Amino acid sequence: EVQLVESGGGLVQAGGSLRLSCAASGFTFDDYAIGWFRQAPGKEREGVSCINRSDGSTYYADSVKGRFTISRDNAKGTVYLQMNNLRPEDTAVYYCAADADLYCPDYGSLSPGDFSSWGQGTQVTVSS
Repeated sequence: EVQLVESGGGLVQAGGSLRLSCAASGFTFDDYAIGWFRQAPGKEREGVSCINRSDGSTYYADSVKGRFTISRDNAKGTVYLQMNNLRPEDTAVYYCAADADLYCPDYGSLSPGDFSSWGQGTQVTVSS
């Protein structure tokens, strides 16, 4: 059974940093692309970042490019999302997701429908 557990969320002031972790179990981690999504109250789930299974190439939404960095440690079965220079508009529940067939896009948007497994989410709140 695929399990994804997010951690690292919290309350931070604007301009601060957080590092989210997504710990995976129950599947061959190396074979899966991993994505990060976020959902603010009343808004649709938004694709934030993605890292591929093979070459580790990455995707970032324009809204986070230059501020967020995704990385993966295959030995630990964990993906990280380093978030710097946080803004109040980054406030949301952050979810990680996994899929064995997906290749992260080079540009454009990341679709929640492309991922087959999801974690429960971790809250990130950025105060102004």
